[in-house]
Amino acid sequence: MSTEPAAAEDPGAAAAEQAESPGAEETTPTAPTTPESGTSPDDAPEATDTADTADTADTADTVEESGEDDGAGGDGDGDTESDAATDTDTDTDADGKEKAEGAELSEAEAEIAAQRELRERIEQRKAAKQAPIDAGTKLSGTAADLLAAVRAVESGDKPVASAFREPEPAPRRPAPSRAPEPVRPPREAGAQAPAAEAVEAVGAVLAEGGAPAALAAPTAAALGDGADDQLRADPWQLLRVTGVRPEQADGFARALLGPECGPDDERRGRAVTVWLLEQAAVAGHTALDASALTAALGQRAVPDPDAAVQSAVAEGDALVFQDAVEGTDVPVQRADEDSARDAADGAEEDAEPERPVRVLIGLERYALAEESLADGLARVINSSAKDDAPGPREADWEAAAARTSGSAAELIRAVAGHGLVLHSGGEEARAEPAALVAAAAALGLRVCAAAHAGQGRDRLARATDRADGAVTVAGLLSGAQGPGRDADGALALDLLVVLDAPQLDVESAAMLVESLPDGARLVLSGDPGVLWSAGPGRVFADLLAARCCPQVVSRTPDPGPLGELTSGIAIGELNQVEAPGKEVVLVPVRDAAEAIHRTVQLVADSVPRAIGVPAGQTQVITPGHGGAAGTRALNAALKERLNPGPGRFGGFDPDDRVAHAPAAGRTTLGRVVRADAEGLHLECDGAPVVVPKERVEREVRHGWALTAHQAAGQRWPAVVVVLPGDAAAQLTRPWVYTAFSRGERHLSVVQGVEQALPRAVAERLWKDRTTRLQTLLRPQVPAATA
Repeated sequence: MSTEPAAAEDPGAAAAEQAESPGAEETTPTAPTTPESGTSPDDAPEATDTADTADTADTADTVEESGEDDGAGGDGDGDTESDAATDTDTDTDADGKEKAEGAELSEAEAEIAAQRELRERIEQRKAAKQAPIDAGTKLSGTAADLLAAVRAVESGDKPVASAFREPEPAPRRPAPSRAPEPVRPPREAGAQAPAAEAVEAVGAVLAEGGAPAALAAPTAAALGDGADDQLRADPWQLLRVTGVRPEQADGFARALLGPECGPDDERRGRAVTVWLLEQAAVAGHTALDASALTAALGQRAVPDPDAAVQSAVAEGDALVFQDAVEGTDVPVQRADEDSARDAADGAEEDAEPERPVRVLIGLERYALAEESLADGLARVINSSAKDDAPGPREADWEAAAARTSGSAAELIRAVAGHGLVLHSGGEEARAEPAALVAAAAALGLRVCAAAHAGQGRDRLARATDRADGAVTVAGLLSGAQGPGRDADGALALDLLVVLDAPQLDVESAAMLVESLPDGARLVLSGDPGVLWSAGPGRVFADLLAARCCPQVVSRTPDPGPLGELTSGIAIGELNQVEAPGKEVVLVPVRDAAEAIHRTVQLVADSVPRAIGVPAGQTQVITPGHGGAAGTRALNAALKERLNPGPGRFGGFDPDDRVAHAPAAGRTTLGRVVRADAEGLHLECDGAPVVVPKERVEREVRHGWALTAHQAAGQRWPAVVVVLPGDAAAQLTRPWVYTAFSRGERHLSVVQGVEQALPRAVAERLWKDRTTRLQTLLRPQVPAATA
């Protein structure tokens, strides 16, 4: 979606909102409607003298710059996605690698073992290799076949199906048991700092190439042992450091290699290939179409993109996947000479028609996570309670459902007979999974409910009256919250209910599912209209589209003028609503300077006086970090008004509101307590947090103003959404829906985009992410093919 420009959020989130783009739906409202005319909640705004035009130059940070900004990222909005970004679902290319490891092995174990064997073969190939590969001349086996096939398809000599013809894959068997080693969470930034000697050695190499000394520590951390030697041997390895761009790595390589450096260097092509795949992951893709990847490589002056891709595959830096294109029920059109040749060879006319396939290239990290997730979901879906198993009977579930009504009763009945259930609805519908949690606990089941953010966890605890049974997803996975694990490493529970499911990326979802014990039930609940996850994937949307399990759609509407407004946005209509209590107020502005002035006025004066919501309970949301009215500019103005101070510790003072992003896709909100030699002391979600001083710039931002992705999964009594004129191109229906639905009692819209707002709501939908989950589920879950 194309939304928040952004750099300082973590790279895993920086371009999540940019994975959306204008869609095909044409439902423009009949009139340029707005929430409610007016100027401020108390109808007495201060006049402004500014008349500057909006600055549009700073709001279009691209995905390539996502890691280049100054810091803290969590679940960020904003960078446009990589040129390579495309869409489609694919399956893995087995390439003959999957071999039986024993009848007791699960599918996840077998595939992971196959990947390990592949890596071992790659290492053996590296050891035996005497010279660089010359444009594919030394490739063999699948690698050479792939290179030839890609070139044949690109040149038009062969149709895709004939180029990549392969036997129909055998159906996957449902995984009967939990894999003993679920996908592990990635190490948090800064968890293991590189040794001082390693940083010094890397710094020396960087100095030779004219690179900033500040890159020494992140480069040593990214490359690991022998980072300095790796850089000397391959200067383009610098691209593995977040924020480094190809042109910067090229300059570094020229300084180190001299005349030997050139755009046709195989090392450069391989490194740029991996960099593009990483940028695609930042934009939400788990893989890229081979043609899109080669096109992006060509745009970055790689002379032979096919050879670059093949080299990355041969070296184990990337993986190749092939899958039949779904929805093609007719034979592939073939050239007359091909048909004649088949006829001459005695080909049968009634032979099975060829199915076109799509070739995808992806990084191992996300490929394994998505495959592990598919296997784990298949295990949960295909599991069924035994008649003689302990636990509630069908009659017990029916009695529990009878004590509720509506969608809550429907949800309880669905969970009674199925391992996986999807539940969708708005904010008011969150009461339905809460009712399920209470009913299951009353039946004696071990139940845990998880939300995306700490605020959502607290609301869930109040709704279920079970403070010990409500956790955050991150807390559950880390073991800091929740029921703990059994001797096999599985979570000690019978039912897991996950709210804010659209915020699950493939890695978090895989870890959750693989941590479930055999026979446990899983409920994924969320609002399908909000922004997708900050990290790669679109798990909830893929499962809804796959139709592989029961889906309960809530019939509970969100109440009041705010509910009426957001319900219209969900279907593409920005309607004018009656708001007698000033629940919705529109504040038109001419430029970014006026937008900042009015925002500060609303938060500090108007909303507290007219609505009765103090400034500490009002949240500002804007499309990006950069720009003349992004989070940086708004936070600076709000701090000056609400908590002025010298900012002695990295710009922070005690009682500053902050957003802390310790890892990709995770943002917690809190306040500054103090600063000392240990670092910056925060209180986030009621827990003390110490951020070392060397990580403050990267992980901590002021939090009076947030992006919509940072605000997802949370709500405040009052919300001020700021839409400066330079944000018009970044608005989409999911972004508007997410931002506008964060307010409980009041919403002010500081609007400078004029008719771009209703157009975005009516016309601009998500831009599809390239994922493989639906494809991976089809062979394992028969219902998924329906």
